[in-house]
Amino acid sequence: MRWITVGPAGQPDTCIVLTPPAAAPGLTDDERRTIAEMMAKGTYAMIILASADLDGTFERLQASGAEVIQEPIDQPYGVRDCAFRDPAGNHIRINEVGRAKTR
Repeated sequence: MRWITVGPAGQPDTCIVLTPPAAAPGLTDDERRTIAEMMAKGTYAMIILASADLDGTFERLQASGAEVIQEPIDQPYGVRDCAFRDPAGNHIRINEVGRAKTR
């Protein structure tokens, strides 16, 4: 199993890990076919972004007509986030960062 981690210069807290989705050991041929089908529909993977103004970002994306999967919410695991689906069907989550929670 091999992967590549990339990120923008000057932003050490940002990284993107690229792995072949069906390269995990132990997958059956049926599981590999299912992964390929899910990837074609845009339902297999997601990208997680961050915003210092989650509510403002949510409002702008919602107003643009983006498909809302989840409105901003405090998750039980300590993250406040929301989720959208892009026009290709990909799942996009946006985490709130850099602001003390007063809720």
